[in-house]
Amino acid sequence: MCGRFTQHYTWKEIHDLYELTAAKPPTNMRPRYNVCPTTIVDTVRSVGGKRVIEPMRWGLMPGWWQKSLKELKLATFNARIETVTTKPFFRTAFKRRRCLLPASGYYEWQDAPDGKQPYYFTRCDGSVMTIAGLWDEWRNPETNELLKSCAMIIGEPNKFVAEVHDRIPVILERDQFEPWLTGQAGLELLRPAAEDLLNKHPVSKRVNSSRADGDDATLIEEIGR
Repeated sequence: MCGRFTQHYTWKEIHDLYELTAAKPPTNMRPRYNVCPTTIVDTVRSVGGKRVIEPMRWGLMPGWWQKSLKELKLATFNARIETVTTKPFFRTAFKRRRCLLPASGYYEWQDAPDGKQPYYFTRCDGSVMTIAGLWDEWRNPETNELLKSCAMIIGEPNKFVAEVHDRIPVILERDQFEPWLTGQAGLELLRPAAEDLLNKHPVSKRVNSSRADGDDATLIEEIGR
């Protein structure tokens, strides 16, 4: 699974990449180096044929869920390719509610004799990584408030990523954004990244804790093994 990533891009980077219509970001886009499930993340979706950036909870709450947020015990921040069209939590969103999750990079862990070693993955070209996602809207039965939430899609890794972990987020390229968001394309887009797409390097085990300071840019710095 992918349970941690970073968002430290600029507004211009994502405005140009996704051809967003807004002239300025909807929220303060401060860099975050330890984005965890259940926190609010940036997403991109299509509204009336125009792309907008929208903050959502990372961890999908399906619209049909009638219990409280605390009663959802399942991890819904990742949707597996193998079950995304059949699993009740994701199948409706797959058909009707697609989104993109911009990321600067993401973390994965490799088992090692001295404990799990985190690695940080980024695109080789240094550009923003775009992960295929799903979103839904849920009304809190306790407060009657609406909550938009999302999940990223993960699949089998390429050989490069498999050296560290057995799953990889599905990374889309610019020409795939529109068919994904509109639903014109489906599972055929959800393939492992090309072998030469990503870089990786080991980082401090401080990131092993979900409580590591998200403002700490040194979390993504390469360390010696």
